[in-house]
Amino acid sequence: MKLLIVVHHHFDLWNVPAWFAEKLRADFPQIEVVYRTRYDGIEQHLRDAEILFAFLLRPEQFRLAPNLRWIHAPTAAVHQLLFPELVTSDVVLTNAREVHGPVVAEHVMALIFALAKKIPQAARLQQKRTWGQETIWNEGPRPREVVGATLGLIGLGSIGRTVARMASALGMRVIAVREHPEKERPEGVAAVYAPSQIDDVLSQSEYVVVAAPLTEATHGLINADRLAAMRPDAFLINVGRGPHVDETALADALRSRRIAGAALDVFEQEPLPAESPLWALENLLITPHTASLTEKLWQRQCQYALFSENLRRYLSGPPIAVIHRGQADGLLELGSSMFR
Repeated sequence: MKLLIVVHHHFDLWNVPAWFAEKLRADFPQIEVVYRTRYDGIEQHLRDAEILFAFLLRPEQFRLAPNLRWIHAPTAAVHQLLFPELVTSDVVLTNAREVHGPVVAEHVMALIFALAKKIPQAARLQQKRTWGQETIWNEGPRPREVVGATLGLIGLGSIGRTVARMASALGMRVIAVREHPEKERPEGVAAVYAPSQIDDVLSQSEYVVVAAPLTEATHGLINADRLAAMRPDAFLINVGRGPHVDETALADALRSRRIAGAALDVFEQEPLPAESPLWALENLLITPHTASLTEKLWQRQCQYALFSENLRRYLSGPPIAVIHRGQADGLLELGSSMFR
């Protein structure tokens, strides 16, 4: 049995460390572990690989892998793998949502506090050596308390569920949108709405957090009409995927103060081009896709623990935590339009 690990990214943190493959070889001596740091020449390994650990796989490469039975993506997102040949196959697809979810949720909470307490404005004034107490109070939305505010979650996957627990513990009221509102309500969520009721959630929320998977149904989800449905004192936070938000419509809403502000960690084009008008918006907080960054990413209790446990299950027979057939709550079925 062959396991092919192939990840190549310009940002070094996303690359699988060499110790990861070495430990797999030691813990699973019955498996041939092939570790590649570039995609060049992987076709020869795909021909007899049964398991693939990778961010990406093109359709033409998938056709070269007749023995492939399981793909694991070390990301939370899997839209990059949802091409028709894979969707209709029997190949199992898993992801690392439980690794990234809690880290991204912490980032969401940091953004909520930064927006509520006007931390970006304070930082800009600090760079100017300006004591800006009156400026912070008088210009734009005033600093506010988080306790008692309503948080609207678009998506109840690993990120959304963790945000709900954290926010409710702070005294926030949490409401959410998910594909199947009839499912058991997660901890910390006061009410769950169907996707058709998303405008109701937007109209109630002082903070709207987008953390849904990227599908046809969620592409361009936050458009001009949805922004118009939001409260004028509301903040939008996107930690899902860039295409969830119509950036032109958001820029217009921010310039006109139709909403109070926003924080984006993901963008339609990354890196965000220097000429993007988003950079100049004072009521927009930009973080450069850093929500999931942590020095613990590859440690044994994170990526390694998740993958090695699923590998043991794969070898011994019990079901692994797949997202192909949506066996666990919050997991995305291929080809569906779930908000998780």
